[in-house]
Amino acid sequence: MTGLPVYRWRLAPDGLATRRQLRALGLRPGGQDVVAQLERPRRRRGPLVAYLYRIELAVPVRPMTPGRWAALALADAARRRCPVCRDHLPYVIPTLRGMCNACHDFPEQCVA
Repeated sequence: MTGLPVYRWRLAPDGLATRRQLRALGLRPGGQDVVAQLERPRRRRGPLVAYLYRIELAVPVRPMTPGRWAALALADAARRRCPVCRDHLPYVIPTLRGMCNACHDFPEQCVA
């Protein structure tokens, strides 16, 4: 136990929100400490835990800058380029395989 108040799933008091709920409101925790936690029981494993933050202490999300948009576009393009055949694909390369489906299924036909 962490010493925080623990609430059951969907029974948290008003004024508290998870990170995702804050993000939906256009907010972020902004460096504040966790105030409480939610626990959702599961049958075969330990409970799911979500940390709660105070909404009134949350700050607005920082706006995206043109540099951040450009960096995200480059990162997305890198995830779609096969490192073996260098093709730019319409899907994200599976990290488990590390190459496109064509290079994985037919390595003799893949142009390296």
